[in-house]
Amino acid sequence: MIILITGASHTGKTLLAQRMLEAYQYPYLSIDHLKMGLIRSGNTDLTPMDDDALTEYLWPIVREMIKTAIENHQNLIVEGCYIPFDWRKDFDERYLPSIRFICLAMTDQYIVEHFAEIREHGSEIEHRLEEGSTVSGLKAENRKYIDGFRRAGEQVTLIDTDYEQAIREIIP
Repeated sequence: MIILITGASHTGKTLLAQRMLEAYQYPYLSIDHLKMGLIRSGNTDLTPMDDDALTEYLWPIVREMIKTAIENHQNLIVEGCYIPFDWRKDFDERYLPSIRFICLAMTDQYIVEHFAEIREHGSEIEHRLEEGSTVSGLKAENRKYIDGFRRAGEQVTLIDTDYEQAIREIIP
């Protein structure tokens, strides 16, 4: 089984991946780690700020890693924001039944009511350099994920009132 976790920044993708690792004992791949390895090694001129270009660059690599894991009957959690809205087009019927897709997104109301808490938990699993997120920026990014994945026919897990409850619904 491949568990594919995506969503906007600060939605808890890495925390969810860590909890799934603990619950299911599946290894996980952080697309951010792959990104930084490729950037720091000089294998790309892209920077961490080149989100759309990074998706185009990283997705073909991640996609083929997923296919290889499925072909080898291996479990893997893949977590990161560099997953295109139309990701399903890259997998035929041999692969799709082995992929569980999860997209996390926060509602505008949740962001407004919990902004300080969201920032406080930004380094819960990994130490991140705070990039100066704002309420309006988080709202716009979450709306992009909600709209994009819904247009693609994907289910989006909305964090609306209680983060822990939303996660419990994903990991019973």
